[in-house]
Order: sequence, then C-alpha cells, then structure tokens
Amino acid sequence: MIKQNGVYRHYKGNLYRVIGIGKHSENLEEMVIYQSLDNNAIWVRPLYMWEEEINPSGEKRFTLVEE
Repeated sequence: MIKQNGVYRHYKGNLYRVIGIGKHSENLEEMVIYQSLDNNAIWVRPLYMWEEEINPSGEKRFTLVEE
C-alpha cells in the first residue's frame, strides 16, 4: 500500500514525497502523484509501475524510507 505523504527513494537515488493516488480521467487507471524533494517538480506514474520490481533480484522502483 502506498503511504500518502510518505518519502520514497527511487532506485536511482532521488527522493520523492507521495501527494496521493488519483485516477486517469479516460480509463480510470490508478496513478501515483508525487513530488521531487530536490526541485519540487510534480510527477505522475501509473500505480503498477510504482510498485513493480525492476530487475530479477527483486529490487523495487520505489522504496519507502520515511512515513
């Protein structure tokens, strides 16, 4: 489960705060809305991509580091 206001580390090292979960207006796909802690840019990514493993070792794209 994605933690709203949680801080997550991207596997490349950058930190992001989750603003919330939204829905795509056309297909109702769940999207994670998040903000960079480096430059405050706001991003949107499909929920399935947020939670996916990015390599065979099981590393996740985003890991919760602070609730």
